Amino acid sequence: MIETYQSNLENFIHWAIETPNSVYLKQPKAGQYTDYSYRASLEIVEKVGTYLIQQLNKEKPLHIGILSKNSAHWILADLAISYAGAISVPFYPTLTSEQLNQVLVHSDCQFLMVGKLDNWNEIKQGIPSTIQLIYTPDSPCNQGISWNDILKSSLDISSPILPKHTELATIVYTSGTTGVPKGVMITNGAIAQALNLARDIAYLDRPNTRFISYLPLCHIAERNFVEFACTAAGGTIFFVESLDTFQQNLSQARPSHFLAVPRIWAKFKEGILNKIGGQKKLNLLLSIPIIRGLIQKKIQKGLGLDQTCMVITGAAPMPQELTAWFQSIGLYIQEAYGMTENLGLNSLTPRHKIKLGTVGRVHDQCTTRIDPETGEIQMKADYNCLGYYKNQEQTDALFDGAWLKTGDMGQLDSENYLSIVGRVKDNFKTAKGQYVSPAPIENVLSLHELIEVACVVGVNLPQPLGLVFLSQQSNELTKQELVSALEKLLNVTNPLFKKYEYLKKLIVMKEPWTVENACLTPTLKIRRMQIEKNVEDRIESWYHAKQTIIFE
Repeated sequence: MIETYQSNLENFIHWAIETPNSVYLKQPKAGQYTDYSYRASLEIVEKVGTYLIQQLNKEKPLHIGILSKNSAHWILADLAISYAGAISVPFYPTLTSEQLNQVLVHSDCQFLMVGKLDNWNEIKQGIPSTIQLIYTPDSPCNQGISWNDILKSSLDISSPILPKHTELATIVYTSGTTGVPKGVMITNGAIAQALNLARDIAYLDRPNTRFISYLPLCHIAERNFVEFACTAAGGTIFFVESLDTFQQNLSQARPSHFLAVPRIWAKFKEGILNKIGGQKKLNLLLSIPIIRGLIQKKIQKGLGLDQTCMVITGAAPMPQELTAWFQSIGLYIQEAYGMTENLGLNSLTPRHKIKLGTVGRVHDQCTTRIDPETGEIQMKADYNCLGYYKNQEQTDALFDGAWLKTGDMGQLDSENYLSIVGRVKDNFKTAKGQYVSPAPIENVLSLHELIEVACVVGVNLPQPLGLVFLSQQSNELTKQELVSALEKLLNVTNPLFKKYEYLKKLIVMKEPWTVENACLTPTLKIRRMQIEKNVEDRIESWYHAKQTIIFE
């Protein structure tokens, strides 16, 4: 056990010395796992880290990028960068060449670690020739320096340049829901403080901790919850080979800790109901005391979540009805709230005192207030970021003195539980002069079994409109049945909100919103500005059409 957590690198070295033979990383390929023990991982990190120490020009900023899907090499690259005393800058593997070029140039990277990718031929066009490439064994890249060649070379191993807590550990670029991504500067000390805060509430001292990594590792939620937390706990990280093998890999891992965004929980629910024969049959089975526990365990084991001690959701609002549904099958999902700028640590739902409709209780080491004028959630904590890299204007706008401005609107109750009611910048004014907060309406729409994702628009319209993309379940209905079901949804949804927020119509979108067409972020949140831009020339005609349900 580590008495006090330090930087990610120091925590890793501790376990490589104390439990050298324990499995740290499990990488699947063609159904078989390659295991990396802590000791074997350290030997790789020492070799690659030493190479970087010898190559880096210490007079320049030591920034090294990571461009890869989640893999064992992603983690090893991050540790090697830290070993060399450099700053890691991870990038989403789904970026276009133009988007990659923008953040690569902005971040002043000298090296780029290139790993497992699906779009190498397109994305490589965005890499400046001045950046030195290092490619891993699972990479489609064959330019620059081979990772395996570094491991085979006869380098005299250098000692690690142990990070100082005041120094930058990483620059994490936001996913760009509101425009150009910003580089969030996070120190080694902030990571250590966040880990010590989470130690008890995340059960990090539990033996045999197992995590599964499939959400983007360049996002703060996965980085914190999987890489940093598992390494501090001396646990094992399982990886997912592909989307097709996700359920198989999850069942093999049977993680003790599991994180999923709300859309994945909704997919799980849909899959369970399809397999079991619908909600009515499930209700019947759960109503019989003698088999209720057996059914719950069977469902949990089928998901691969029968051994979890901590089940987390975050990155987007979780509908409380969905949380309640999972409680009915014995899975108590804890909702975490935060942002990249505060390492995702503002509040967490206590495991044994979940309050539906909230994002949990504010952490003890975090002071939170609600701005009386805007309703914005503002917080301060020692683990807050330093600001945005090379962007003083946005850094100044992020803080009000020591208070970090989250951009979210919320409410605090008497027990310090926090509720989110919308985004300050997402609110828009209708032609009637009233401000609409779209997120709560979208959450209600997205809960319906026929709706995959929703976006509410309506700047300068008398009433807002709901844009929706339908779920696969909608394929089982005729068009008239769909219209009837969506009209019913509209009639049920509108009375939940103020009259000026009533949706005039629902527009069924033809083309799905995806990461690839820039309508979703890599963490599956809607990119509102892009969606609105795509439909701006049709909104007026939709609004004045006779139908209540319009198919694009």
